[in-house]
Amino acid sequence: MAKNTLVICIALVCMTLITSVPKTKAVSCMQVVQQLTPCISYVENGGAVSPQCCNGIRTLLSLAPARQDRQTVCTCIKNAIRGINFNQNTLNLAAGLPSKCRVNIPYQISPSVDCARWQTATKI
Repeated sequence: MAKNTLVICIALVCMTLITSVPKTKAVSCMQVVQQLTPCISYVENGGAVSPQCCNGIRTLLSLAPARQDRQTVCTCIKNAIRGINFNQNTLNLAAGLPSKCRVNIPYQISPSVDCARWQTATKI
């Protein structure tokens, strides 16, 4: 039940963002949701990160080669997190996903990240 609620909340936040993001962007918030949906179980419950989750993170990184695209992905994730009442443990699990998947992403997964300042991939 909580998983369905989480997916619905992320989808609603992203649908709102899609209407406010210019159509010239190569990556959409809906794509972000699609790629990160396999990560929901880990973020809610902990345990092992699924290969599908890590593949989704890698796919998002490849979909966002330009700075503007990376900022779009970052903003979509940030707003989805802000739109859902996560506890600190859930936020910590979400923030640790790139490291668990051995993926370098150019921003932190956090509701307070400044997406405008991230330009290149960070080293994990």
